Amino acid sequence: MIRVFKHYVPNAVLLLGLLDALLLLAAAEAGWEVRAWQIGIAVGSVWTRLPQLVSFAGPLMIAMVAVGAYQADVLVSIRQAAMRLMVAVSLGVLFLALLFFLMPSLTFWRSNLFYAMLFAVAGLVLVRVLFGGLLGSERFKRRIVVLGAGGRAARLELLERTPGSTFVIVGYVAMGEPEPLVPQAIARDAIHNLAEHVVHLRASEVVLAIEERRNALPLKDLLRVRTTGVQVNEFSAFLERETGRIDLQTVNPSSLIFTEGFSSGRMLTAIVKRAFDVIVSLLLLAVVLPVILLTALLIRLESKGPAFYRQRRVGLFNQTFEIPKLRSMRQDAEVGGNAIWAAERDPRVTRVGRVIRKVRIDELPQCWSVLKGEMSFVGPRPERPQFVADLERELPYYAERHMVKPGITGWAQINYPYGASIEDARNKLEYDLYYAKNYSPFLDLLILLQTLRVVLWPAGAR
Repeated sequence: MIRVFKHYVPNAVLLLGLLDALLLLAAAEAGWEVRAWQIGIAVGSVWTRLPQLVSFAGPLMIAMVAVGAYQADVLVSIRQAAMRLMVAVSLGVLFLALLFFLMPSLTFWRSNLFYAMLFAVAGLVLVRVLFGGLLGSERFKRRIVVLGAGGRAARLELLERTPGSTFVIVGYVAMGEPEPLVPQAIARDAIHNLAEHVVHLRASEVVLAIEERRNALPLKDLLRVRTTGVQVNEFSAFLERETGRIDLQTVNPSSLIFTEGFSSGRMLTAIVKRAFDVIVSLLLLAVVLPVILLTALLIRLESKGPAFYRQRRVGLFNQTFEIPKLRSMRQDAEVGGNAIWAAERDPRVTRVGRVIRKVRIDELPQCWSVLKGEMSFVGPRPERPQFVADLERELPYYAERHMVKPGITGWAQINYPYGASIEDARNKLEYDLYYAKNYSPFLDLLILLQTLRVVLWPAGAR
């Protein structure tokens, strides 16, 4: 993996992205040359068309990221990949039509755009057919040795088998566990020189997966392994990198205190984030106001009661505030004002409400909260005070998510379906802590782009 602005990107994804970018430039040039040949004009030097070629490839690359064309489950399925690519190219071409209307100097002829789109779709699918198996092979995966044979080692064994895994375990070393759960592990006593053993296996990383670390850390072994140039990583840090979340089961306060991260409160970062929120919320409110008003009218026509309502939530530093929402449930959904988790196929949800919850239209009025500064576009979703009190008792580190301004969308929202239980809240908290620890404008941009994927392919909306 390569770390890009605190966020890890798999090597295979970076390589595929580079191939896609070159292919899109080639598709744009091929579309131009076909049209030039049809009407009998000189093609000329490719360098004179470079702005037009880049204006075609750039938006399509952004669209592919937005629809999730580089997700692990998509990369291992040609059918899923082809579907996502078709959607991405279609959205990209629609944007290009608008871009070329506003900026005629970048314009391709419509016929050029049509041919370039055909070449792009065919080429992108062909790349995945030809190289999909190679990109998912061990050649692009890190080789790791696991020190430990207990429950943590067994968890790594399961993680290795998940689609899109970026590592392969080439050896396990049992460190004296009374009940080893990985039968193929070699006992440490049977290995004369651990550093030599790791080098012999051509491992690039050693992961410390010992269950009990007190007085059990093999410091001499780890030092010798590290001096050979092999990376040594602790279990929870390895999981954070591989899964994009902080594992509550194994993380400890010292690993959060003494490691790099939690920079969202720095002055320059906060100023940039706030400026972005103000500008985009103003633009978005102007664009979506007709959608909000039309939805409000449909809500009033279907059921009694106001189309809008306000709900108290917990925000930055545990301060409460009220968010505006479009009503998606019956007016009597919560008798006596008692907070109730939304259930799958919840009978309280109206017909209009079911639709707007799927495509997140009910969240659009929260742009006003962003403009006021109570929320940001990206951040942990603000929860209701009644639920927060329960969750802080049940889940460790839950209060730490309130050290970041809440958002309309977030890292948990694009990686985990709607949560309506303590266990769901635990899983989402792991993503929220990862976001708080690894915040960067790059991660915000990635989340905003991939929110489109969640809208197009909703999972678990209730």
